[in-house]
Amino acid sequence: MDSQNNTSQTQNSSASGEAAHGKTVTKLLLVVVGMFGFGFALVPLYEVFCEITGINGKTSDEAAVYEAVEIDTSRMVTVEFITRTNSGMPWEFSAQTKRVEVHPGQMAQVDFYVRNPVSRDIIAQAIPSVSPGTAALYINKTECFCFRHQPLKAGEEAIMPMTFYVDPQLPDSITFFTLQYTLYDITATADEAEVVALNNSLGR
Repeated sequence: MDSQNNTSQTQNSSASGEAAHGKTVTKLLLVVVGMFGFGFALVPLYEVFCEITGINGKTSDEAAVYEAVEIDTSRMVTVEFITRTNSGMPWEFSAQTKRVEVHPGQMAQVDFYVRNPVSRDIIAQAIPSVSPGTAALYINKTECFCFRHQPLKAGEEAIMPMTFYVDPQLPDSITFFTLQYTLYDITATADEAEVVALNNSLGR
């Protein structure tokens, strides 16, 4: 009888252990899924936050209209340009000018070089960011390759201009900021009309 009771207790203990183990695994899986989902949510949340506040390094995605403003010759602002490509984007991408010094209110142009070294056509999108983030409020771009998608045929290269001026209302405490552009390969999600236009330019 005692042997049967011990066997029963052992089986119950084993079943309880397996149940507890199963619950632990389930909780861990839920945590992983939650973290994965949160990671994807960070991007849209960041976009919404930047759109509402206009800060945190996100510049406007629309061209500014240059109005005659008084150029503040009493001070100089240094703007540094950094380029990078997202993982899986094979393009060569660089700023022709690494940094410029401008007076607030003064128009300036910087050219960027791109080359598609692979044997397939690619449509790209450049995403800008500014550091410190508050400086993004005072950068006015009248022309920028980041406003639209950039298609390049296999082996093709191009010069992409960016024209801008710094708002004279830029705080005196900001004398230097960095403008970074990151290129993404958006060929797979590009609008069908863009793909057709690219194919037409190739005579397909």
